[in-house]
Amino acid sequence: MPDTALEPVSLSLDDDRPAAFAAALGASFGRHGFAVICDHGLDQGRIDALLADVRALFALPEAEKRRYLIEAGKGQRGYTAFGVEVAKGAAHSDLKEFWHVGRELPAGHPLGGYMPPNIWPVTPPGFRDNSLWLFDALESLGGRVLRAIARHLALGDDHFVSPTTDGNSVLRLLHYPPSAFDGPHIRAGAHEDINAITLLLGAEEAGLEVLDRDGAWLAINPPPGAVVINIGDMLARLTNDVLPSTTHRVVNPAPDRRGRARYSTPFFLHFRPDFLIQTLPGCIGPDRPDRYPEPITAHAYLEQRLAEIGLA
Repeated sequence: MPDTALEPVSLSLDDDRPAAFAAALGASFGRHGFAVICDHGLDQGRIDALLADVRALFALPEAEKRRYLIEAGKGQRGYTAFGVEVAKGAAHSDLKEFWHVGRELPAGHPLGGYMPPNIWPVTPPGFRDNSLWLFDALESLGGRVLRAIARHLALGDDHFVSPTTDGNSVLRLLHYPPSAFDGPHIRAGAHEDINAITLLLGAEEAGLEVLDRDGAWLAINPPPGAVVINIGDMLARLTNDVLPSTTHRVVNPAPDRRGRARYSTPFFLHFRPDFLIQTLPGCIGPDRPDRYPEPITAHAYLEQRLAEIGLA
């Protein structure tokens, strides 16, 4: 098993000993803001098929990819070109390009104004079906994680069901091209995620690092096929940082790996746009005053943060 700062937690524990599963995840999130889940049961064949589609998609000519770039779309759907996104407060753009797939809403849905329709490339032909399958699979897994988090916080298991039903979640299909230099640009600058929780496949390729409490960077190299999960700023704010949103980055590869591209598929699980992020009473106390006394809707918070990272 690869070295990692985090011990993987088997999803089977949630079936056999749900309280123990919640405690293991809660301890990992509370300490690092990150956890690793194995034995999740996601179909590796479908994942591999999507990854093949992703490689084919990003291998398309630049002019072809830019056909799917929506200049005024804030990067919500379709293609975002290499070097556009920049970590909050960073001086240099990231070394990546990506494609966003969002929720498919029926015509006339009341939240349709917040979630634009998806954009689908002509090729590869299986991209749409494989992307939507992974969106649904990671959303379902995220729901189980949120139930465990609710259990850990002594809330009802279904506490986060309503806030995330029809949430503005996004599947990001990421391509980091081969990197031939050390910096100052890196594949993904130090940042925190905006959303509630993130579920990441594809972290086996070295590079993901988490900033520990003592200021050291810890490498996260999970077992093949494992899902890396981290707390986003929205959930950190909701829990008054009982569950912290931890700074992380993707560094450039070692010299012997610089000829290799890196692909990953983070799923950013969001609250509903109209959900009011207001500190949970159980996360406030004499030794932990409310750090976020002003409530804010998930949509308003998202808009604020998109502006900070250069997508709005």
